[in-house]
This record gives sequence, structure tokens and C-alpha cells, in this order.
Amino acid sequence: MQLFHSARFFISVAELAGLPAAALPEIAFAGRSNAGKSTAINVLTQQKRLAFASKTPGRTQLLNFFELSERDEHGQTVPRGYLVDLPGYGYAKAPEGQRAQWDALVGGYVAHRQTLVGIVIVMDARRPLMAADEALIAFVDRPSCALHFLLTKADQLNNSEKRSALDRARQRAAAIGPRASAQLFSALKRQGVDELESTLAGWLRG
Repeated sequence: MQLFHSARFFISVAELAGLPAAALPEIAFAGRSNAGKSTAINVLTQQKRLAFASKTPGRTQLLNFFELSERDEHGQTVPRGYLVDLPGYGYAKAPEGQRAQWDALVGGYVAHRQTLVGIVIVMDARRPLMAADEALIAFVDRPSCALHFLLTKADQLNNSEKRSALDRARQRAAAIGPRASAQLFSALKRQGVDELESTLAGWLRG
């Protein structure tokens, strides 16, 4: 989908006071460190280095905004929304003070950002719905904020394991209600990209 391929870096934010004006819909990507969050963003946008995929857990410490745009009937580029790459969570080796700073930044953004229309919670399909994932799910209790469970690295599971992981995630989504959904995803095999695009485009359209 061309809208997501248009993504370009817009701004990095280290504190809530630095957030851009709340004018366009925003879709955040959250997940445990090394769950494949940055890689999922890169595959979605067809850009290899848009989101920095670090091999060191806990490296991303900022809210990184990527602007999405389309051309109107006059050929002018019109901003349509943002993808927001959130710092990874659940990495115990980060200093306590640093973790607290991240919690305040991410927590404040998730709890109060009115233009946040949905959160993609990226989880390793081999270890879905861990305690840190459940903590985020419990924290996002805003009816206006959709949730999508993206089960990454699905290529590393056999068919039976895939069905089991997806069934578990869908049952969890059903318990939350219609604002939650789940799917399998493989960056390596480029599987699940169309489904992810369709879900997120629906969020942006409202």
C-alpha cells in the first residue's frame, strides 16, 4: 500500500513536552526488546533502515515519528498520519533510572495522546502474551485506542504451533472486545504484510 511506503522520518522525541502538534492520527508500534518491532516497521514501509533494528536490546530510547503522506488530485503531497516507534520494553538490564524515564515517556504518551488511534503490540510468536505484554494491554484501557497483536517470526513455528499461537492471541483479543485483533507475521517470508496494511489503513480512515 503506497501510503505506508511513503513513510519518512519526521522527529524523535525524548520527553512529552517535545511531542509534535496533535493534528493527525498516529499508530504506535510497541513490543518487548528484540520482538521484531523495528523490522516489522521496515517491512511494512518497504524501507530497510527506516526504523533502527538494533541487535542490542533496549537501544531505542526515544519516540520516533514517521510521517505518512499521499498525493492529492493536484499532485501535492498531503500528510495523512504517523507511525510511532516506541522504545522496547521488558529489558531488565537497562539501568533503573533509564527504565523509569522510558516508562514515563511511553506511559504518558499512551495514556494521554488523543490522536493515538491504535497500538500494534509486536510479540514473538514463540512467546506471545508475556507479563510485560499483558502489563501494556492492561494499561491501554482507552476504548478509542485499537490494539493489534502482531505475532512475529511465525516462520520459526510449524503449522500446529502457528495455529496454537494465533488461537491464543485471538482469544485474548476477543476478551478485550472489538477494538482488538491478532495475526501472524513473518518479516523473513513477507507473510502477513497485506493483513497488517489493511488493519492499519482502517485505523487511519477511522
